[in-house]
Amino acid sequence: MTTIPTKICIVEDNFVIKEGYKILIDSISKYHVVNTYTSCEEALDNIESDAPDVVLMDLELPGMSGIEGIGRIKKKLPKANIIVVSLHTDKESVFQSFNAGAAGFMAKAVSYSDLLDGIDEVLQGGAPLSKEISRMVIESFQRNTDSPLSRRETEVLEKLAEGKSYSQIADELFVHRETIKTHIKNIYIKLGVKSKANAIEIGRHNKYI
Repeated sequence: MTTIPTKICIVEDNFVIKEGYKILIDSISKYHVVNTYTSCEEALDNIESDAPDVVLMDLELPGMSGIEGIGRIKKKLPKANIIVVSLHTDKESVFQSFNAGAAGFMAKAVSYSDLLDGIDEVLQGGAPLSKEISRMVIESFQRNTDSPLSRRETEVLEKLAEGKSYSQIADELFVHRETIKTHIKNIYIKLGVKSKANAIEIGRHNKYI
């Protein structure tokens, strides 16, 4: 009895990386790369007819972002297993990807063997994560519940720790820049500090962020 190979699509704009993944995956008889795309727009035009079981998705793509693409692909193919493979492994990218519908997240530096293991794992109902991503997820659940900061103040401090400017934080949280300045003033008061660097240091040391 012939086994039908698992269908895989790749969304990656770097030709060398994309072809490397394709050659690797097609070398495994139980897998078949049915299509590769260089953008989310291209993927969305073809994804329903290609009907992949697994999608390997980059985040930084020309045009539509990978995170938005994940959500749109899941609307078209709710059962598709999307694994993000990205250089961007910051907390925000990871959690936004999962919120959009990703089933796994792996750093682009992942070995080929770990990538294949990740595909196997997601097909078995798991959520493949690179080691550094696993650690980040665990640490996010180990925050100090006695933090003096409000939920919004914690969000602001996290974004400061990521190197975001006041204007960037305001845009991402859909508030005015002056509102962010007020939050930061309150953070300084609550943590007893006078600088952003000290606020971030204390926030991390005490697991407030």
